[in-house]
Amino acid sequence: MPLREHLAEFRKRIILVAIGVVVFTVAGWFVYTPVFEALQRPIVEAAARGDGLVAINFDGLATALDMQIKMSVVIGIVASSPWWLYQLWAFVSPGLKRTERRYTAGFLGAAVPLFLSGVALAWWVFPHAVQILTDFRPENTTNLLNAQMFMTFAMRLVLAFGLAFVFPVLMVGLTWAGTVSARTWLRGWRWAVMGIFVFTAVMTPTPDAITMIVMAIPMCALYFGAIGVGALRERSKRGRSARERHAADAEAAADA
Repeated sequence: MPLREHLAEFRKRIILVAIGVVVFTVAGWFVYTPVFEALQRPIVEAAARGDGLVAINFDGLATALDMQIKMSVVIGIVASSPWWLYQLWAFVSPGLKRTERRYTAGFLGAAVPLFLSGVALAWWVFPHAVQILTDFRPENTTNLLNAQMFMTFAMRLVLAFGLAFVFPVLMVGLTWAGTVSARTWLRGWRWAVMGIFVFTAVMTPTPDAITMIVMAIPMCALYFGAIGVGALRERSKRGRSARERHAADAEAAADA
């Protein structure tokens, strides 16, 4: 496919992704209140546990509106994940062989649950992180959390782990397309594991190592699982190629 057609296809997919996100963002506007209440619950519980004031502070006239808009967009991104993941695969699939395009359902069947699993894991970690961090507050003191920073922390955690859980599917796709071999992924496993632990340490700003390990273990398992799936695919392709060569040699011998 020429470069101009690649760019046109990329623009088309971006527009379709934007339309899907906008539609779900509108829906996210109407579910903003229960989502915000769920995010605020650990703050309310922290205030009830000790002396002093712990609360989310809207420090500007339009801060509440701005926060609702941004959170609605994040809700739209999460809710529309099946749509934009499909658009990602649709952009990549023209570079694959016709037989390989049949795996679209398998890609979505793996990518969407993994993305949502990452979101769910981050959602589970979030209240624990809030509890640990607010417990450092001395007694009889006030902790007014900036609403924008609080929302950014929560949404960054959710989206980062959702995307991190999709990465193994991308690994499998690159291996199946012949871009990166399973052996190459395996050779870099030490760097990958170190990167995963650094990533979880940065994205879970709690002082305990248990939370970091709980987040890192499934990501490491997914990494090695993706290598295994890619290796099985390469083995299958080598076996098929060997059979085809054997059949071709046998046919040539028969013709001779």
